[in-house]
Amino acid sequence: MTDTSSSRVNITRLILIPAVITLAVTFLRLVGELQHWPTALFKPTAGGVGSIVGITWLAPIFGIYFAMKLSRTDEAQPGAGRVIGFALLGLVVMFAGGFLGFGMKAEFPGKILVGLVLLAAGALIPLLGWKTLTKVLLAYAYAARIPVLIVMYFAMRGNWGTHYDAVPPDFPQDLDFWTKFIQLAVVPQMLMWIGFTTVTGSLCGGIAMALSRRGRPAPQPA
Repeated sequence: MTDTSSSRVNITRLILIPAVITLAVTFLRLVGELQHWPTALFKPTAGGVGSIVGITWLAPIFGIYFAMKLSRTDEAQPGAGRVIGFALLGLVVMFAGGFLGFGMKAEFPGKILVGLVLLAAGALIPLLGWKTLTKVLLAYAYAARIPVLIVMYFAMRGNWGTHYDAVPPDFPQDLDFWTKFIQLAVVPQMLMWIGFTTVTGSLCGGIAMALSRRGRPAPQPA
């Protein structure tokens, strides 16, 4: 797929190596948890928060990588401040969506729907900062998260004892498989983590772009 709206950027080629690296880390973590390797590196608890080996850390790293690559090819690149500002706005909107939809104890009609809409909006707000970078991050995010979703399906079917199928202690235990799969796998992987990737990737990419421009000498008049 080629993005021709802003410059001659081949998104598939740009995300190919990062996607392969991310896939390798996903399978390394799966093997590590199945083989009960050190939990500091491969944490099998629900959510897997705090595990050193994981793909969460790759989003900001590849955000910087994509930004540096695009800064040499994208003719429509904006100012770094704009990229950072809209990334921060997206982060705030996503946080609000997570809190209203899933963190706040008070109930109101359409609570979860409002939360999901805000999460989706937050994920797309970085488009207003740097459209090309956000499109690349979206493509990378789905390339990274679809394999995780597939692993979670089989892990939850087979009760593998990994973080891919672990159920939080406060989560209802009597739900059918598909309800549990949608709530614990589809929504987080296809929405929440997508937004995390676009927001953190844009934020770190914008900061890296600002730092790189600071170090450049000012152009001399002819």
